[in-house]
Amino acid sequence: MLKTIVAIVALLAAGVSAEAASAVNLDGEQRTLIVTEGGNKSELAIGGGETVDFCSTGCFVTMPNGDIEALTGNETVEISGGVARIK
Repeated sequence: MLKTIVAIVALLAAGVSAEAASAVNLDGEQRTLIVTEGGNKSELAIGGGETVDFCSTGCFVTMPNGDIEALTGNETVEISGGVARIK
């Protein structure tokens, strides 16, 4: 019985993967997102053509145009023409 429980726990632990949101800057110049995660606010500077992972536990993101979006950690924020869209 104990072996079965240990095997189930091991399978569940192996099946859980850390997810994070990502941001892709398709523009040629740096763009900045404001990320609030766990009550801490920080600026996330994303260089032109760069992709970064962030927000592994859920967060709020202030987009370049001032819109605020809630992320759960599995979205992609795509920035193009200075406009951010969630995919």
